Amino acid sequence: MSQFTGFGPGSNKKVVVRSSNGTLYCDYKEAEDLRRFLTPNGKIQGRKKTGLTAREQRVAAQAIKRARYMGLLPYTSATL
Repeated sequence: MSQFTGFGPGSNKKVVVRSSNGTLYCDYKEAEDLRRFLTPNGKIQGRKKTGLTAREQRVAAQAIKRARYMGLLPYTSATL
């Protein structure tokens, strides 16, 4: 199983998980967990920075885009 475990020591909350039928799932309502995948300017970080596989990166990016549409995450930083 390749699941993302987080950044640094102490971060063990999984963002991209497998559901009971085996499909990858990332909850867009977990805005604080998804915020770790954004740069300070609000861009989605690349795979090398996040440590996700290609499939997990696509699932996480889709969840970030849904959270942005729902207003849970910003499109850009508030410091611009």
